[in-house]
Amino acid sequence: MSAHAPDPATTPADDAPDPLDPLARERAHLTASRSALRAMREDVQALDIRDVTANWVNAAVLEAQIEDRIKALADLAHTPLFFGRLDYLHPVGADEAEGGEGERFYIGRRHVHDAEGDPMVIDWRAPASQPFYRASKKDPLDVGLRRRFGYTAGDITAYEDEHLSDPAETARSSKLLQAEIERPRVGPMRDIVATIQPEQDEIVRSGLGGTVCVQGGPGTGKTAVGLHRVAYLLYAHRERLARTGTLVIGPNASFLHYIEQVLPALGELEVKQATVDDLVASVDVRGTDPAPAAVIKGDARMAEVLRRAVRSHVTPPAEPVVVVRGSRRWRVPVYELEEMVEQLLARDMRYGAAREALPQRIAHAVLVRMEEAGEAPGDRVQDAVARNPAVKAAVKAIWPPVDPAKLVLRLLSDADFLAAHAEDVLTPDEQKTILWTKPVRSVKSAKWSAADAVLIDEAGDLIARTHSLGHVVLDEAQDLSPMQYRAVGRRCSTGSATVLGDLAQGTTPWATASWTDALRHLGKTDAVVEELTAGFRVPREVIAYASKLLPSIAPGLAEVASVRESPGSLSVRPVSDLDAGPAEPAGPTGLSDLDAAVVAACVESLAHEGSTGLIAADARIPALREALTAAGLPYLSPGEETTAEARLTLVPASLAKGLEYDYVVLDEPAAVVDGEPDERTGLRRLYVALTRAVSGLIVLHAAELPGALSLSE
Repeated sequence: MSAHAPDPATTPADDAPDPLDPLARERAHLTASRSALRAMREDVQALDIRDVTANWVNAAVLEAQIEDRIKALADLAHTPLFFGRLDYLHPVGADEAEGGEGERFYIGRRHVHDAEGDPMVIDWRAPASQPFYRASKKDPLDVGLRRRFGYTAGDITAYEDEHLSDPAETARSSKLLQAEIERPRVGPMRDIVATIQPEQDEIVRSGLGGTVCVQGGPGTGKTAVGLHRVAYLLYAHRERLARTGTLVIGPNASFLHYIEQVLPALGELEVKQATVDDLVASVDVRGTDPAPAAVIKGDARMAEVLRRAVRSHVTPPAEPVVVVRGSRRWRVPVYELEEMVEQLLARDMRYGAAREALPQRIAHAVLVRMEEAGEAPGDRVQDAVARNPAVKAAVKAIWPPVDPAKLVLRLLSDADFLAAHAEDVLTPDEQKTILWTKPVRSVKSAKWSAADAVLIDEAGDLIARTHSLGHVVLDEAQDLSPMQYRAVGRRCSTGSATVLGDLAQGTTPWATASWTDALRHLGKTDAVVEELTAGFRVPREVIAYASKLLPSIAPGLAEVASVRESPGSLSVRPVSDLDAGPAEPAGPTGLSDLDAAVVAACVESLAHEGSTGLIAADARIPALREALTAAGLPYLSPGEETTAEARLTLVPASLAKGLEYDYVVLDEPAAVVDGEPDERTGLRRLYVALTRAVSGLIVLHAAELPGALSLSE
């Protein structure tokens, strides 16, 4: 592997590329590609649709499509248009015996062609681009040369070559690849399209028909892999997914804001994002559950309780149905109505669908009698009979409408109703745990919890089928309850899913114990489970320190093996042993020793390029706000975008999951653990906080370090 950087003495002063300077030629190709992309955009902007649309509806749809196309063709000046080059030994797709010189492809974020339609940049998702990620010295895939480009502010500043088919060249790690992984992070999450590894690429390019579950420790890139998989599927199955839709589900709004720019950077603008709470938001959530109640409400057994409660509304018919049409009266006896009800119940149809089918069945029975009497009624007559007042009254009595929220309200407030339908499913103590202590008058006045909203969503699906999407990405999936998995599974019941998570980072009382259980609740038991164990984000020293907690929080889970050595990236400092250094100003008046030490560590971290995250137990956030303000250090909250001017974010430990910062200052680990209802959850929360750093981590503590960490100091 050979690397090349620009030499000011040899780079031409004018705009014309030096034919003997490879870097100048690559810069010229970049300039030409940007011009071609601009021309592609201008061609779309110049389209005149006045004479090609039949009506205003078609015109509006076409205009929206054109606007989306224009946005997708935007050139992001500070983002590399292409990041690699492949020189094939033979023509792509040709038989080796045919001979011929190989082709050269530039690999980038989107396709760009010239005025003749010849490609100048190949989309990273195209089949021709796959060897950029998969080719190796052992299996070069007909690639003679793989070239990676280094960029500064959107301009090519270096390149690096791998001669994959040259036996004399030994395989080496890529310095440009390493530099791209370590590039300072300011702003929202960026794509990893230039750094996708072979094991990640296999997951990204897996087919639309199957569900993939990715277990990945901190820094393995599982979130980015999931987002790039969506981008790939939209490229490979655009028409199908345009009809069925795609959705990315994240743990909270801050996380979604952090990742929201990844797909647009790859040219995908139509993927919706939501939290699980957003999906089930049919009522206003204004209350919270104690952990024991939330665990029971999130248990999959609640689905059976709800099913019984919904079906309990079906009442056996008490009298026949008599339909009057003209001078004739048609009678459907009770026993026949009972047979209809039993058949519908046996089919286990959704409650609402069965309720709609019942009047048609009654009407059909009437039509049979009409035909036996010599009449010849048609379909319109059957529809008219189904709407007859006597039929409608019978259906209302036998199969009354059910409101999901009212049903759940009754279950949680009526002990007898709950007991009748939770018998042999929930114990009496469990029933008592989830019952409301005070009666609630109405759906609107109830202080619904997040777990209650999921129950209402389940009840709603028992009544009417939930719309299914073509593909759903579920991130931080380890934190979902079984009932939440069911809610997500309904949204992809006829589609597929990408499930992303890390069992060691499960920080809810109902966190899943295994992916087998999670996938069963999701309704995707045939999913393929992949494990990413190579870490690319967190330095080796930091992940090794955090991994000391694994035996306590996730026994048997493989430790992440970081590929990044960064000596000095970890500093664990007892406050009493802090040495006053040039980067540590005197603490603001009135601050505790720990608060002053935290402020000094933030100043120290901000001296480096990139973002800094100050992570602390939620209960410590108010004190740290005051300390930062007193020190004159401006700070952001999670979800607010970092900029060159504002690079410090104050992060409650409960919101740290999924985020990353170049440098992290972790305040008082013991407080992070103590802020959770049990030690295992607290240690898992600490594991998350310890693994948010890309370049450096400073741990400050006045109290004794918890668990295995105290043995390593």
